[in-house]
Amino acid sequence: MQHPGVLIVTGASRGIGAATALLAAAEGWAVAVNYHANSLAADEVVRRIRAQGGRAMAVKADVAVEADVLRLFEQVDAKLGTLTGLVNNAGVVDVATRVDAMSVERLERQWRTNVLGSFVCAREAVRRMSTAHGGSGGSIVNVSSVAARLGAPGQYVDYAACKGAIDTFTVGLAREVADEGIRVNAVRPGIIDTDIHASGGQPDRAQRLANTIPMQRPGQADEIAQAIVWLLGSGASYTT
Repeated sequence: MQHPGVLIVTGASRGIGAATALLAAAEGWAVAVNYHANSLAADEVVRRIRAQGGRAMAVKADVAVEADVLRLFEQVDAKLGTLTGLVNNAGVVDVATRVDAMSVERLERQWRTNVLGSFVCAREAVRRMSTAHGGSGGSIVNVSSVAARLGAPGQYVDYAACKGAIDTFTVGLAREVADEGIRVNAVRPGIIDTDIHASGGQPDRAQRLANTIPMQRPGQADEIAQAIVWLLGSGASYTT
């Protein structure tokens, strides 16, 4: 199968990122599975892709660190080829707390990973994809959150504010590069059953909040991946 291109998925060792990497590979993308710490999980995603005949590599990089991002993109350039897709999925939450209890260290960690990382990854992608830079176009999908609209009071106002920044970033970048062959979109998942809730100290959060959701169940990572991969592909050629 001729693949639609080369794709980087940040934070792809688990959850929505892993589901996106697997689905994109099944549709023919060559996928760079980025991870921050869990090499075993990233390697398992790569193994599953290769077992189905796909192309993939795992690349360790902390998107909060510019040097790591530069190395990530350089490794993809060298080993997979010309980049045509980016999913800015890497993100962190912290334990549920009020704004009046948040430390600057917590806020800086949220900002650097959830916002700065997406900006720097998108910058590097645009430098490779934009026709203004000699590229042949591409697609960027940012993973936002319904928290951007709800504010996440009493829990993660900092995370919600970061995702609000991602929404604005998506609109601005989409308009900036629309005539340079690059489409930029975002998805805003609601309550999805992944282990990000455990990292925020609430492993049962998705199931606990099921009764607040119209369908009476949390979403699954695969269901979000379907939307992301559609936005990446040619079927969404007029969507930005």
